[in-house]
Amino acid sequence: MKNFDAIIIGAGQAGPPLAGRFNDAGKTVAIIERKHVGGTCVNTGCKPTKTLVASAYAAHLARRSRDYGVVLESPVKVDMPAVMRRSHKVTLDSRQSNESWLDGMPNCTLIRGHARFEDKNTVRVGDERLTAPQIFLNVGGRAIIPDFPGIHGVPYMTNSDIVVLDRVPEHLVVIGGSYIGLEFAQMYRRFGAQVTVIEKGPRLVSREDEDISQAIRSILEAEGITIRTGADDIRFRKHGNGVAVLVSAGTPDVIGSDILLAVGRRPNTDDLDLDKAGVETDDRGHIKVDDYLATNVPGIWALGDCNGKGAFTHTAYNDFEIVAANLFDGEERKVSDRVLGYALYIDPPLGRVGMSETQARKAGRKVLVGTRPMERVGRAVEKGETQGFMKIVADADTREILGAAILGTGGDESIHGVLDMMNAGATYDQLRWAVPIHPTVSELWPTVILGMQPA
Repeated sequence: MKNFDAIIIGAGQAGPPLAGRFNDAGKTVAIIERKHVGGTCVNTGCKPTKTLVASAYAAHLARRSRDYGVVLESPVKVDMPAVMRRSHKVTLDSRQSNESWLDGMPNCTLIRGHARFEDKNTVRVGDERLTAPQIFLNVGGRAIIPDFPGIHGVPYMTNSDIVVLDRVPEHLVVIGGSYIGLEFAQMYRRFGAQVTVIEKGPRLVSREDEDISQAIRSILEAEGITIRTGADDIRFRKHGNGVAVLVSAGTPDVIGSDILLAVGRRPNTDDLDLDKAGVETDDRGHIKVDDYLATNVPGIWALGDCNGKGAFTHTAYNDFEIVAANLFDGEERKVSDRVLGYALYIDPPLGRVGMSETQARKAGRKVLVGTRPMERVGRAVEKGETQGFMKIVADADTREILGAAILGTGGDESIHGVLDMMNAGATYDQLRWAVPIHPTVSELWPTVILGMQPA
C-alpha cells in the first residue's frame, strides 16, 4: 500500500494543475492516467481539431484568393498526410509539455494505468494499491455509440478516430448536427470531401436560438454540405460503395464512403467501481457534485466532463480553480458563480455567452434583444467575411446583460468583451458607454444595444 496526501484520477485539464498546487504546498500527490496526459483537449479535442480547422481555413481562403485580388497559378490541393503531421505535432508537443511539467514536480508521482476504487480512500492500479484522504476524479468523457440498427455491422469513426485520418473521404456522412459534427463537416468539405450531415432533430445545434441555427445551416449549405434534418429512422447497411444510411422511411438512402458518429458524449465513470466508494451518479453517468464540486462522499471531488457541469476545457480548468481556491487559498468559490461561455468553431465561428433569447424567455425574464448583421460590420466587410450576425439579450427591468452571440468573423474572440462585462456584473448601459477599437468586430456592441427592442 502506497500512501499519499491526495490522489487524482485523470490527467486532463483539471488534474495536472491541481497536482501542481498539492506539490507546491509540500504535499504528496499521485496522478493516475490510463492513456494520454492532457485528456480530450490535448489528444482528441481542441488541439488537433482546431489545428485541422486552421488548415481547412487556409485551403478555403486559397480558393477564394481572387476575391482579394490574389491569383494562384494552379488549383489548390490538400496534402492530407502533411495536414495530419502538422496536427499530430501540435498534439504531441502539448502532451509532452504536460508530461514534463508533472515529471518536474518533486512531490508528484505520475502512475500509468486504470484506476478502480476498493473503498472511499483506496484505489487499485494494476497490482498497486494507493490510499489518500482526498481523492479527485478528472476522468473525462468519450463519444456515445448509439444503438442504431445495423451500426455494428459497418465501419464508423468517432472524433478520436477522425483526428488521425490521413486521407480525404470521398463522401463523409456525419451523424449528428451539433458542435463536434458540424466542425468536422465543414472541415472535410474544405479538404475536398462530399459531406452530408444527418440530424435526428428538426434543426441543427438545437441548443441555440432558431435564428442562429438557421444561419449556421445556410452557411454550411452555401459551401455545398448537404443537410438532412428530421431523421427519425436512422439505419445502416453495407453497400458496394461503402455504407448506406437510411434517414427516414420513404426517403432516399445516403451512400457514404465513411461514417462519423457525433451524437454526443458520455462520462468515463462506468469502469471506476464507484459503488465501492459509495459515490453517486445520475442517470447519464455523471458524478453528482455540489456547488463546490464535492461528491456525496466526504473527501472525494469530481472535476471536468465527468461531473456534468460543463463539457469544455475551460470549465474543467475552472473546476480546478474552484477546488484549489477553496482548499488552498481560504476563498469560497462556487460553480454557480460561473458565467458560461463557449464557441462553435465552424467558419465563421459562433461565440456564445450566458442565456440565449429562448432560455431567457423560458426563465420568465422580460427581455430586450438587439441584433446586427455582419454585413454591416466594417471589420467583416474589410475581411470579405460578412456571413452571420451579432445578438445581445438583456433584462428590460434590471438592465442586466443576460447573454450574447456573435456568429461571424472573430466571434469566438470578440464575445469575451461581453463575457468579461457579465463577470463584472455590468449593465448593458456600461457596455454601451465603452469606447472600443476601430476597426474591430467588438466596436458594434454599442450600436447593437442602441437598437434593442422588446422581445
